[in-house]
Amino acid sequence: MSVVITGKGLTIEDVYRVAVLNEKVELHPDALERIKKCRAFIEKKIQEKEIMYGVNTGIGELVSVVLNDEQIQQFQRYLIYNHAAGIGEPVPIPHVRAAMLSRINVHAQGYSACRPEITLTYVDMLNKGVTPVVCTKGSVGACGDLAPMSQIALLLMGEGEAFYNGERLPGKVALDRAGIPVPGLKARDGLAAINGSNLITGISSLIVYEAERFLKQAEIAAAMTLEALMANLKPYDVRLHRLRGFRGAVTSAENIMKVIEGSDLTDPKKVKVKVQDAYSMRSTPQVIGAARDHLRWTREQIETELNGVADNPIFLADDYVVLTGANFQGSPISVPVDMLGAAITMVCVLSERRLNRLLNPALSVGLPSFLTKGAGMFSGMMLSQYTADMMIVEQRILSMPASIQSIPAAADQEDFVSMGMNTALKTRQIMDNSYGILGIEYMAAAQALEFRDFKKGRGSDAARRAIREVVEHLEEDRPLYNDHNKMMELVRSRKILEAVESEIGELKTY
Repeated sequence: MSVVITGKGLTIEDVYRVAVLNEKVELHPDALERIKKCRAFIEKKIQEKEIMYGVNTGIGELVSVVLNDEQIQQFQRYLIYNHAAGIGEPVPIPHVRAAMLSRINVHAQGYSACRPEITLTYVDMLNKGVTPVVCTKGSVGACGDLAPMSQIALLLMGEGEAFYNGERLPGKVALDRAGIPVPGLKARDGLAAINGSNLITGISSLIVYEAERFLKQAEIAAAMTLEALMANLKPYDVRLHRLRGFRGAVTSAENIMKVIEGSDLTDPKKVKVKVQDAYSMRSTPQVIGAARDHLRWTREQIETELNGVADNPIFLADDYVVLTGANFQGSPISVPVDMLGAAITMVCVLSERRLNRLLNPALSVGLPSFLTKGAGMFSGMMLSQYTADMMIVEQRILSMPASIQSIPAAADQEDFVSMGMNTALKTRQIMDNSYGILGIEYMAAAQALEFRDFKKGRGSDAARRAIREVVEHLEEDRPLYNDHNKMMELVRSRKILEAVESEIGELKTY
């Protein structure tokens, strides 16, 4: 089924479906009419010789330069050329697709004043699998993602490069093979294609989609570890968290207890527990809950941006007015995504602290040292903690906010920028590391549970069985890098989450 683009109602799930699952896109007829109406409006303004930024003027510090009729036609081409100034390896294809979808939805609202051929060409490129080659670095996240969006826009002139059917091709070749005509650029078209924080928003949409599911997996791992450490379950009583009132903590406690349901640990007569456990155990709902609460706001910000008019200028055909401003500014996205990276790091730090308690014989409530019965001859999972620690330090370094790192550009005309692309890229890296860190806790928790002889929770045991499909119990030492990499991919694939939810029902997101 196609994702219908109306200019409103685009969700993070829609972005995932188009960007990752390659679902088709359809531009709603009403959206197409709005685009046509706005285009007719700007063409009339051009005939009336009204001065409009980026239409018949230069851009940035060159805004005071007024273009003549001949220059207006050529300006859009040179605009794209000089802004296609990125550097680095290509952005992953799903990220580019997400950016294109975001830009289409901006156009669909009818305030961008590009020709409909521009928007429809992007729709065709998504539907036929033509993905522009875009350098990873170059955007400062103000005036939009100008460098990467310009590499996308090069294809509108039959230039640049694109991936098509697994090949990296000249843009014109890819378009020809897909049967997509080259629309060319006329007045306003180029700036309408690039003037928004669309790549930042696209990448961030996919991060949020993953983070929501990652937090569920963090709760499953926590539940397994809590069982293995024979935790006192009173700190996970939902009544406790309702009294404080934070929604995220309530959800987290509910999920953890749902995973543990059916365990002998829930019956004080069957398993003796301590009166009170360490913070890294009993604070888990509060910590993961705080990440959930922030993630909820981050989703709201990104979906607002997905459905907002992020452009400059903005052309109000009904009011017969052109407004200039800074709706391209990436700060409303970079601030929450900065803090989302820090929140994911916080959850990973907690995971490592629970891992430490599983491995340390002074803290593990009778588990064998480093989860091996041959301690001395064998070192078990001792070095797994080193690997987790290294990745956490990297996450901590990356958790420094980028949104406060503005460096002025364009002769100080653009003297505050969001650095939102730095935010998106580093949060993406934090997210990738989190899969490895959590995978190591999962691996240790499964090993530890197999040393306990009481009945395990239904969710915990479903997770353990899913882990055992890819990693064997560590009877004696072996090189662990294969196990670590398998566990990282298992968490990334969300197969543990699928196994647990298949057994006990869906866990809550918010």
